[in-house]
Amino acid sequence: MMAEHGNICSGQEETFCMNGGTCYKLPDMNSLSCMCQSMYAGSRCETFSLFTFTENGHNAGVVAAVVIVVILVLLAVAVFIYYIIKRRQLRGKQQQQQNSHQKGDYWKVPPRV
Repeated sequence: MMAEHGNICSGQEETFCMNGGTCYKLPDMNSLSCMCQSMYAGSRCETFSLFTFTENGHNAGVVAAVVIVVILVLLAVAVFIYYIIKRRQLRGKQQQQQNSHQKGDYWKVPPRV
């Protein structure tokens, strides 16, 4: 395709294109151009393009956003459950201390946890 519009570079010009791109000399414009291999883009094939399963990558972004939201919700639920458990444990200790004071056992030292 490019051979119709230019000639393949030779000598030092062959190193103009990066990442295995093919260099072409454009005589009408007095410049060099590159035909890049798949997964590379740019004027000198310098940019690596990641492979995607979708045409525009939009679905991948939506999936990533949903996964992040689910993780954040699960984290919030875990923190809430932890808070509830700690609060119940604290209430249990307070009730135990009140019961021991009511029985006259206030002289006993509570065990360390």
